[in-house]
Amino acid sequence: MEITSQCVVALTWRLTDTLGEELDILDSPVEFLVGGDDLLEKIEEALQGHKVGDTVDLHLEPEQAFGDYDDQKLFLEPRSLFPAETDEGMTFEGTALPPGMDPMPPADLFYTVTDIYPEHIVLDGNHPLAGIALRLHLKVERVREATEEEVGKGTAGTGFFKVQPAAPGDTTLH
Repeated sequence: MEITSQCVVALTWRLTDTLGEELDILDSPVEFLVGGDDLLEKIEEALQGHKVGDTVDLHLEPEQAFGDYDDQKLFLEPRSLFPAETDEGMTFEGTALPPGMDPMPPADLFYTVTDIYPEHIVLDGNHPLAGIALRLHLKVERVREATEEEVGKGTAGTGFFKVQPAAPGDTTLH
């Protein structure tokens, strides 16, 4: 079966920056809905017409991936507003940020704790890969028709490099 819109594709990948530094490896296949909200547009375009066993190599500029780095998404907040167990690398959903921030950061972003000081915490609402040109080596492991439920939801249950709130030390990008 060839990859077309409204199918589910199981992928493995190796992601590097343009200098070859490895950023992420996915050895076990993960399913994504093509034609939904799971994959970046450039990746969906490149996968069209491929089938199981095919490999695809892509170069993604920041505007094709996670956008340019925006320093307006950086926030310096009082340490006292956050739980004592807050560590660097933790993420917070914008809707779950503690009250008392002034101004309150936008609720539609995920924020990563990038630095902790005795009196302040630095929150970064940029995607961890914002501002970085990427090289992606994909392998098509499986292709199947999407279910009505997947098409209706616009997802196979995963998003491409979504950052979810994580436990301390969890740096998973997918």
